[in-house]
Amino acid sequence: MHDFLVSTVAFIVLIGVMVVVHEFGHFAVAKLCGVRVEAFSFGFGPRLFGIKYGETDYKVCLLPLGGFVKMTGESPGEESQANASAAARNESSSRDREGLPAYDPADDPGAFTSHPRWQRMLIGVAGPAANFILALALMIIYFGWINEVPSVQMKTTTVDWVVPGSAAARAGLEPGDVIRRFDSEDKPSWMDVYARVKLNANQNVAVTVERGGQALHLTLHIPADAKADDFDLNDAGLLPQYLPGPIQVKDVQADTPAQRAGLRPGDAIQSVDGHDFHSVSSLVAYMQAGQGKPLSLVVLRNGAQLSIVAHPAKLDSDWKLGFASILPPVRQNPLPLKMAVAKSTGFCSDNSFLIVEFLQRIFEHKVSVSQMAGPVGIARMAGDAAEMHGWYPKFYLASVISLNLGILNLLPFPILDGGLILLLLIESVIRHDINSAVKERIYQAAFVVLVAFFAFIIFNDVTKLPIFTHGKP
Repeated sequence: MHDFLVSTVAFIVLIGVMVVVHEFGHFAVAKLCGVRVEAFSFGFGPRLFGIKYGETDYKVCLLPLGGFVKMTGESPGEESQANASAAARNESSSRDREGLPAYDPADDPGAFTSHPRWQRMLIGVAGPAANFILALALMIIYFGWINEVPSVQMKTTTVDWVVPGSAAARAGLEPGDVIRRFDSEDKPSWMDVYARVKLNANQNVAVTVERGGQALHLTLHIPADAKADDFDLNDAGLLPQYLPGPIQVKDVQADTPAQRAGLRPGDAIQSVDGHDFHSVSSLVAYMQAGQGKPLSLVVLRNGAQLSIVAHPAKLDSDWKLGFASILPPVRQNPLPLKMAVAKSTGFCSDNSFLIVEFLQRIFEHKVSVSQMAGPVGIARMAGDAAEMHGWYPKFYLASVISLNLGILNLLPFPILDGGLILLLLIESVIRHDINSAVKERIYQAAFVVLVAFFAFIIFNDVTKLPIFTHGKP
């Protein structure tokens, strides 16, 4: 219940900010162009509450899954609906037997369609542009005022451990290898490696590593389940080294292998069976591969080295020792504004190209549509980010989702902003408006497709919930 509440609140806050910013982009440019905005809505469905100010109804609706700005005359079919309403009023009127004039948005200076096409395109692109600006602003705030960095950090992408028999082991990767190139990424960070792994599920990736001063060219086959939301580099048998130092013991749980072996808070585990591990993840992966075999630990305690033997036990379905490690110390290192802007620009640029490449691979059938996340998936990610230590996960997720929203809305599909821009470009080429009845049919068909796709994404999200995946191997 706690996870559900955290995810729900985090989702509503996150999506609320994204939607308000996106729709404000449309709203602001529409107002500047003199277009009448009838409604500014967060959510869809029945109106819950709001305020009418001037000609605009600012409201919150029942379903918090998006939002919209309603401009006079923007919807195909609005003209015919207005004409039908006028005809009905005319029929019941005894004062005007001549008939009421048909409503034509072009005669209304405040209507969307009465404005030049370039202004309508500008209004259409303003929403996605607002999302790009938001992503950039968030990361500038993070890098310029926070910028959490480990007090001690690795400067290279070094492999801490490789699980025997795993995809990484079959590729020839070994502990201590430094990854110099991964797929198309030179000098990648571990985040870059993870991103390229997610893009190459069930495919081979070229990897260049440095070992003993020599460059080795390897080929890593990415497992097919890399498309799953919860896939980690550990699942490919690749354990990253994030810190240079040994594992520091913070707490030892009662009646566990760690306590029985004599491990104490403050101990530093320098080696396990002769292997230098730098994270608990690597040690846990080593114990899973060993299936509970005894471990010979070299521990540093009060400046003296001790050798102890520990016997892992099944705890929470995994082989563990039963101790908690000290989290890596983090310090804030705000960057000068110029550097923060440059780093934020690079962050947004890299992630935008990554999103575009992901969409391209979907169309090329190299990546499954099931890897996309909908409201449920975003809620889970928002909940996880909210409970993670530090500010980076929050800013990172918000920025990436804002970039996703901006790019997806620029796709040339009717109903989306990109579809509106495409139709306006077509009308500019043919030099006359597309028939409103044709537009209405296009939008109706697009709406059906979008609803079906949205339903598929939600169903896919739900099937990934722990309640459905718990029994999977």
